[in-house]
Amino acid sequence: MLARQLRIQKRTIQIVRPIASISMHMRLFSSRTYVEDHKEDEEIMNGSEPLSSEHDILDTYLTTLKKYNPPIKTGLKGLNIVHDPLYNKGTGFPHVERDRLGLRGLVPPRRLTMEAQLSKLYDAFCEQKDPLDKSRFLTDLHDRNETLFFRLLIKHVKEMAPIVYTPTVGLVCQKFGHLFRRPRGMFFSTRDRSQFGAMVHNWPSDDVEVIVVTDGSRILGLGDLGVNGMGIPIGKLALYTAAGGIDPRKVLPVMLDTGTNNKQLLEDPYYLGVQQPRLTGEAFWSMVDEFMRAVRHRWPKVLVQFEDFSSEHAADVLNAYRLKQLCFNDDIQGTGATVLSGALSACERVQIPLKDQRIVVLGAGSAGLGVATTLLQGMLREGMTTEKARERFYIVDQHGLLGESRESLNSGQQFFSRKDIADKTSLVDVIRQAKPTMLMGLSAAAGAFTQEAIEEMAKHVEQPIVFPLSNPTSVAECTAEQAFEWTNGKCVFASGSPFPPVMYNGTQHNISQCNNMFIFPGVGLAASVIQATRVTDGMLYSAAKALSQCMTPEEIATGQVFPSVENIREVSLKVATAVCKTALEEDVAGLQPIIRRGATLEDYVASKMYYPTYHVLVE
Repeated sequence: MLARQLRIQKRTIQIVRPIASISMHMRLFSSRTYVEDHKEDEEIMNGSEPLSSEHDILDTYLTTLKKYNPPIKTGLKGLNIVHDPLYNKGTGFPHVERDRLGLRGLVPPRRLTMEAQLSKLYDAFCEQKDPLDKSRFLTDLHDRNETLFFRLLIKHVKEMAPIVYTPTVGLVCQKFGHLFRRPRGMFFSTRDRSQFGAMVHNWPSDDVEVIVVTDGSRILGLGDLGVNGMGIPIGKLALYTAAGGIDPRKVLPVMLDTGTNNKQLLEDPYYLGVQQPRLTGEAFWSMVDEFMRAVRHRWPKVLVQFEDFSSEHAADVLNAYRLKQLCFNDDIQGTGATVLSGALSACERVQIPLKDQRIVVLGAGSAGLGVATTLLQGMLREGMTTEKARERFYIVDQHGLLGESRESLNSGQQFFSRKDIADKTSLVDVIRQAKPTMLMGLSAAAGAFTQEAIEEMAKHVEQPIVFPLSNPTSVAECTAEQAFEWTNGKCVFASGSPFPPVMYNGTQHNISQCNNMFIFPGVGLAASVIQATRVTDGMLYSAAKALSQCMTPEEIATGQVFPSVENIREVSLKVATAVCKTALEEDVAGLQPIIRRGATLEDYVASKMYYPTYHVLVE
């Protein structure tokens, strides 16, 4: 039968309907003589007129589809394809590919459309009642069929993003060694020293655009989880793909295993990392430098995102490399840009410009200082001097206000330390004296925004801006319900973890999640599209400004300060376009985009975004 299908018949083809678009809804050709075996492929071909005569429908199918949906070249066949998540289509292989790739008999005979596959998978996902079970289900799908995984994640991003990333990823990391089934990404440990330059060539792809690397020393608000923190780069890169359109074949999660100081992990028989205390001092820096050099030589244009390094090292690692190669710290820069965007939206809401806000930040680690620094830079762009802007900030840690008399402050903490209020003054007393208009929480101290603190703030401000930004939910400084109750429903609220809508005095307030996923996918997309040489402060400000302008009137009316997560890909496109524009203006773009007549920079960026669809696998 295959020989009959492949017989070349030199007859005229009448093409009567053009391809509609480059999307998954493309239309191909059908034939009256299409063999019975291939009737199940017709959902790809529906809507077109029959051919005027018999023709080699197989070659017509392949030629037409390849033109609009370029094939992924692979030398794999048979079970090797079925077992590879990048190429596997499960029950979705067309009969054409089953013939060419030796798949007949290796998959069930009936072909399901992608929509049918997605419907079946979503039903199975909903049957999982526990967040950890949902995470296991999605991880299994990710390891089996990446195309379906990302298509499902995009389709249900609001529901599934909290499972793939925060807050559920925290639980996944805590149980990583016990849940581990299949390696994903790369692990560089102290036992591999002097081998990093060779190890990077063990990764099969020569084209990696984004690396997310952690040393596991400060995972979310959970502390030192060592190698168990690998769940963070994996989850983060899933969002780079789903939200930002980065091709999953071009991302690499990395664990830099410098040891762990977690006693429980050092004694855990199932812990998968090196069971020795963390490297410090020169040994730590030497290992980081070896990794960065290896990456730079293997993938010169890759964006390296540092993730969840301890406060002791996070800022210093970023500063050591940000001018040498393309890198970015999401905890510092991403969080800062996201919060700046929320602050700009909130300022618009309360009609008080950012430069006139008085800001208390609870949390003096890398995230807290990153937020304060980014907000200060926003004030500078509104015309303030550095000294005047610095006076608008009050940084509080677990001991109280950072005062100038405090010893052992790092450079960032010293910059924001104050002399007008005593060192270690409590949060409530700081609020009482400073009368802040904006309260930011990045402390991972559950309940730190007490009723007394919020009510004290509300005494002095008509519309307090309250952002408890720590995640997961278990370490949030306060809940949305508490904030609205303690401010008599007047606060402008956003949180780091998801909260349900709040009803107060008959009014529903939709709760915005201040989630870095609104920023980092767009930054990563922009960096790859224009091959940026570095990530500048101007690029991050542009990202924040673009994000603040992405809300609809309906979203603003319900109290949101961030757009809905359902629109994340559109948001990422706007953010990426703004970042590209600034990179071009600041002359840090390694590639000048060629934009066709009548198109825009946004059109160009959109054309580079990955969308999960089944590509042709045969030439």
